[in-house]
Amino acid sequence: MTTPQPIDKTAIRNAATIIAVRDRLTAPKVLMGQRGAKAAFMPNKFVFPGGAVDQADYAIPLARGFHPTCAERLAEGCDTDISSALGAAAIRELWEETGLVLGQKGTWAGEVPEDWREFAEAGFAPSAHPLQFVFRAITPPGRPRRFDARFFLVDAAEIASDLDDFSNAEDELSHLQWIGLEDVRSFDLPFITEVVLAEVAHRLHDTEPPQNVPFFHNDTEESLFLRLNGKGPLSGRQIKGD
Repeated sequence: MTTPQPIDKTAIRNAATIIAVRDRLTAPKVLMGQRGAKAAFMPNKFVFPGGAVDQADYAIPLARGFHPTCAERLAEGCDTDISSALGAAAIRELWEETGLVLGQKGTWAGEVPEDWREFAEAGFAPSAHPLQFVFRAITPPGRPRRFDARFFLVDAAEIASDLDDFSNAEDELSHLQWIGLEDVRSFDLPFITEVVLAEVAHRLHDTEPPQNVPFFHNDTEESLFLRLNGKGPLSGRQIKGD
C-alpha cells in the first residue's frame, strides 16, 4: 500500500472560488460566510465559498465545460490545462460549504465519488458552463497558506436548489447569507476580496464572459497587477496590498 504524501502547506496550491450574485440588475447581493476563529487561513474573515483543488477534482466529469472565452483565459499563463479540475473544485466547494447545487439535470458516467453522492442523488451533474472567470490572485509570500486562486462569477439564477436553504452545508463557514453590495464592505473582509468585489460591481450589467481578466500576481520579489487577455506576454504594474 502506498502511503499518502503529506500536503506541503508552504507550496502554492491551485484554488477555485465562487462569487454567486443574486438580483444582479435590481438589488445585487453576494453569497458569503464567515471562517472560524481557529482557521489557519483568514480566520474570522467573511469570504466567498471556495477552496483548494483536490487531486480527485481532476477525474470529475463535467456535464458541460467552460465557455470558450473563459477556457482560453484560464489556460493563459499555465503550463497545463487544469480548467476542468478548477470547475469541479468550484462546484464542489459551493456544494460542501453552502449545500447549493450548481449543475444540470443528468446522470453520472461511472461510479460517483463519495463527496458527490448526494449531489448526484439529487439528479444533477456538475456543469462549469455558467461560471465566468473574472479574477485570478496569488496569495502574497509569508502567509500560512498560499493559493493561486481563480474567482468565478455565477448568476444565482443558475443555481438549481433553493437559494435560502443551507441545510446541507458543512460547518466550514458560519453565518452564510446573501449580503447586499451596498453593505458588504461593513463586514470583516480580506483585502483581495475587496478588490474582487470592485470587479464584480463593474460587471453586474454585462452577462458575457470578460475578454480580459485581472491577475493579482505575488511572487518573492514584487506584486504585479496583470491582465490575462490573450494578447501575448503578460505585463502589468506594481501594486501594494496587505
